[in-house]
Amino acid sequence: MTKHPGQRPRAATFRFYAELNDFLPAHLAAEEICYRFAGTPSVKDAIEAQGIPHTEVELVLANGAPVDFHHRLCDGDRIAVYPVFESFDITPLVRLRESPLRHPRFVSDANLGKLARWFRLLGFDTLYSNQYPDAELASLACRERRTVLTRDRQLLHHKAITHGYWVRSDKPDEQVIEVLQRFQLERCVKPFSRCLDCNGRIHPVPKSSVSGSLEPGTRAHHDTFFQCSQCHRVYWRGSHYERMLARLERVLDSAAARSEPRLTV
Repeated sequence: MTKHPGQRPRAATFRFYAELNDFLPAHLAAEEICYRFAGTPSVKDAIEAQGIPHTEVELVLANGAPVDFHHRLCDGDRIAVYPVFESFDITPLVRLRESPLRHPRFVSDANLGKLARWFRLLGFDTLYSNQYPDAELASLACRERRTVLTRDRQLLHHKAITHGYWVRSDKPDEQVIEVLQRFQLERCVKPFSRCLDCNGRIHPVPKSSVSGSLEPGTRAHHDTFFQCSQCHRVYWRGSHYERMLARLERVLDSAAARSEPRLTV
């Protein structure tokens, strides 16, 4: 904090709720925090200065009243900061973004390649490249109205990113369950509708149109085929399909079993 001559320090009290405490040092989690400042910083700047990405915040109350990110702090303010509400409709209050992203589309950072493939397998439009610089990823998310999935907290501080989520787990199966729950996507799943390699849509094709690219064993034992409209990769329901389907069912069952309200107001 920069002090200006002749200006006495001001202070506001912050309280962060539920999973927002994941971003705080252990000794500050679930505690009232005295935040000292000079001038009139925005509540968004004050929240991010304490390590909380703005993309993780859904509701801010200043002295009991909902405010947006542009609210200017005053000496003595009491600020309550909440993550996304999973079991309450807060539309009568102030949302911090212009509108929700109606169609779930994602872009994953370089650390979440396995999660990206999982989400494509579940039918979600998910871009991924381990070559995206942060600025390009943020620009892509903004331009195509995608939600950023990342293991890098600092990436979510990027001003261009309006929708994003810091994935807590480092295990791919757990990551899938975590993101499905966070965005309540269980009912949007359409397995095997997107290409695992390029994210293109998969559609059924006659065997005759892909026969020339098949191995003799595949051609002899299978008659139903699908093809990516973008990269033209061919898919069929072999033994790998049954294994993937069983794994998907286990993950979706786990996600459904854990879908309970986590936030109490």
